[in-house]
Amino acid sequence: MAAHLHQSNAPPTDQPKTPISNIVIVIAMETEAQPVVNKFHLIQDPHSPFPQGVPWVRYHGTYKGLNLNLISPGKDPTFGVDSVGTISSALVTYAAIQALQPDLIINAGTAGGFKARGASVGDIFIVSDCAFHDRRIPIPVFDLYGVGLRKAFETPNLLKELNLKVAKLSTGDSLDMTQQDESSITANDATVKDMEGAAVAYVADLLKVPAIFVKAVTDIIDGDKPTAEEFLQNLAAVTAALDLAVEKVINFINGKCISEL
Repeated sequence: MAAHLHQSNAPPTDQPKTPISNIVIVIAMETEAQPVVNKFHLIQDPHSPFPQGVPWVRYHGTYKGLNLNLISPGKDPTFGVDSVGTISSALVTYAAIQALQPDLIINAGTAGGFKARGASVGDIFIVSDCAFHDRRIPIPVFDLYGVGLRKAFETPNLLKELNLKVAKLSTGDSLDMTQQDESSITANDATVKDMEGAAVAYVADLLKVPAIFVKAVTDIIDGDKPTAEEFLQNLAAVTAALDLAVEKVINFINGKCISEL
């Protein structure tokens, strides 16, 4: 099904050319977040800007000319596991924008990749477009709303400088993939699949904050190994690669304004 493209995260044309100073990095899992926390020497905020009782975590610090905030949905209070998925990521992104007023959002995390579309374990992609693959509403126009196709903020200079791959991302709330999901992912022309990106894109678009997406491939969806097994097997090594990519992106951003990305 063809979907209308929602051009999101475009800064106003009259935006002053001031350097980016305040960044929110949204990362779903503690395992993904910790290397970035360590790399930039971020510290956990003892006075959370979030509502009392929520598990959401903020790490913060300064790096060169940047104020960095790493936000994670934290551990589910009932089950004690990472609060993955679209609901938690949308909520924490909204709360972080409201509380911290960032100039830019970076959603970094792991993803499944399709070898038929050129993905390999350990590949790092900058996302060009985000869409959902499990919001099926077979009613005219509601179907397009369900797909929720949004374009990430374009960063041509960053891509050229860092020589990163570009891919479309499809988001859903399951680690596995049904046949219906697969059909929707194919329609979305996605190379990578995650559980948060399109939800972060929705909130960033709603509140008019530019957002970019850095995804590292942990598992090959159309490969021979079971997804969960391959994901866990590669998680530590791939998060190290993700950490390095985030560092390169942050270094590139430093001193630049939004329009220079």
